[in-house]
Amino acid sequence: MTSDSADTDTYALKSAGLPAIEAPSLPYRPPHPKTYRPRIGMIGTGGISASHLDAYRNAGWEVAALWNRTRSKAEEKAAEYCPAARIEDDWQSLLTDRNISVIDITLHPEHRLPIIEAALKAGKHVLSQKPFVTDLDIGEDLVKLADDHGVKLAVNQNGRWSPHMSWMREAVQAGLIGEVLSTHISIHWDHGWTAGTPFDEIEDLLLYDFGVHWFDFLTSVTGDRAHSVFAASARAQGQPNKVPLLAQALVQLDGGQASLVFDGSTPHGARDTTYIAGTRGSLMSDGPDLSSQALTLTMAEGIARPELEGQWFNDGFSGAMGELLCAIEEDRDPMNSAQSNLRSLALTFAAVQSRRTGRAVKIGSVRKLMT
Repeated sequence: MTSDSADTDTYALKSAGLPAIEAPSLPYRPPHPKTYRPRIGMIGTGGISASHLDAYRNAGWEVAALWNRTRSKAEEKAAEYCPAARIEDDWQSLLTDRNISVIDITLHPEHRLPIIEAALKAGKHVLSQKPFVTDLDIGEDLVKLADDHGVKLAVNQNGRWSPHMSWMREAVQAGLIGEVLSTHISIHWDHGWTAGTPFDEIEDLLLYDFGVHWFDFLTSVTGDRAHSVFAASARAQGQPNKVPLLAQALVQLDGGQASLVFDGSTPHGARDTTYIAGTRGSLMSDGPDLSSQALTLTMAEGIARPELEGQWFNDGFSGAMGELLCAIEEDRDPMNSAQSNLRSLALTFAAVQSRRTGRAVKIGSVRKLMT
């Protein structure tokens, strides 16, 4: 067939019309245990703890005690979210309380590790704030410690229960689009608010502190198929921050590919788009922000447009704790287990190392995030 006689419909990017079909029912909402209602202790009541406590209050879970280095901050949080909770003068008191079964540790990684270790040795189930660790070997040691003491160790990767990410993940795991061929995430927003804050001291703010949510989402839908990553970052013209507000990563999968684009210096027209192509169908979520998303599932049978309920804040925090509580109740590993999170961190660390070296990096070869 010559070029001038070719039928353009056979090769052009032209889609066929498909009928609308009913969206399948998927368990994408934050999980809740059936009867298990433990008392929860929280160590660290900084800014992010408000989202934790609000989610727990709405779910009806009891926060029995709080500790913070600055006692007044713990008192303020208790007054607003859990008035019956007592305020402790030292975090060790939460670990010696036999009536507290679950510890939520919201501190930064450098302060969190000895407390996680002590909590696991005390026989407490633990929810660790993200990023879980900055050293994969230490993370593996903590996973083993939890196993040795018969307790669960989970990570607060709350983005997993943002409505659109959760629905897409459940659709992939249900086999609705077949095997994942590619995943492409493109986010455009204004992250300039971090200028002059402690976030402005994080060299790889987008790839590490922010991007870990999306690296974690990618591993939740592709498993261990990612084998290398190439990443880069750049300063945006006129940006107020000291650190780059533009970053991107290309991830090679076994039999597939993925890309992540973070445009953190977009003053107007914010957009968040996620596309997953599979051997039997595709998923796309698009919207002006992380909580307002329109989602479509396209298969040979037709196109489904599920109506999503909820928002990332604070459903994500309810989901992270709820999954841990369900795992304890059902005596299984939580989906957000520390063990599974190490795969996400390995991808994140490799992306940061790639940005620093300008070369593709094998995932798992970077064991420690050098700050």
